[in-house]
Amino acid sequence: MQLDIPSGDFAGTIFDLDGTLIDSMPIHYRAWDAAMQAFGLKQTLDEDYFYALGGVSTLKVAEIFATHYGLVLDPQAVMALKEELYLEMLPSVRLIEPVVLLARRAAAIHPVAIATGGLPEVAFPALRATGLIDLFPIVVTPDDVKAGRGKPAPDMFLLAAERMGVAPERCLVFEDAEPGIQGAKAAGMATVRVPSRLIVPR
Repeated sequence: MQLDIPSGDFAGTIFDLDGTLIDSMPIHYRAWDAAMQAFGLKQTLDEDYFYALGGVSTLKVAEIFATHYGLVLDPQAVMALKEELYLEMLPSVRLIEPVVLLARRAAAIHPVAIATGGLPEVAFPALRATGLIDLFPIVVTPDDVKAGRGKPAPDMFLLAAERMGVAPERCLVFEDAEPGIQGAKAAGMATVRVPSRLIVPR
């Protein structure tokens, strides 16, 4: 894996979770596809569109899918089913080893944190299942910020920096999806894009 890491006097590193530290996005897609079909979707969920929403909060994704497909549904109920299905599939999630290695190296010299669009009831089981829970004492989710303002808003990144005790401009962020890259840049942070499916929403 080739990563373009900028030079700088960084004092803290923030990592996205899904698609950055763990190879969970294909499993999230399968869970979303099944959940949306259970709530009335009459076709296979557009995989490209799903990947373009990487980093967006789970509830917001449910709302976006409902609008995109013209469905009238309860986003909270769809979200609950999707998360239930994902947790059932969780044992098959694997680490993205090159990024995890960088995280371990970073943690040895300065604070590290996670800023994830996933809800706590999904993010923490994933961290436990993959053995990363002890590496990251700071985990920020949409539940931790006002009005659940997840990516591409900068709120979660700014809160992660605050909890690390590091100025935003001295934080380096690893992200795989455009909403996360936008949020980190809006927070005034340098970014590293982890290779993934980089697709613009239609």
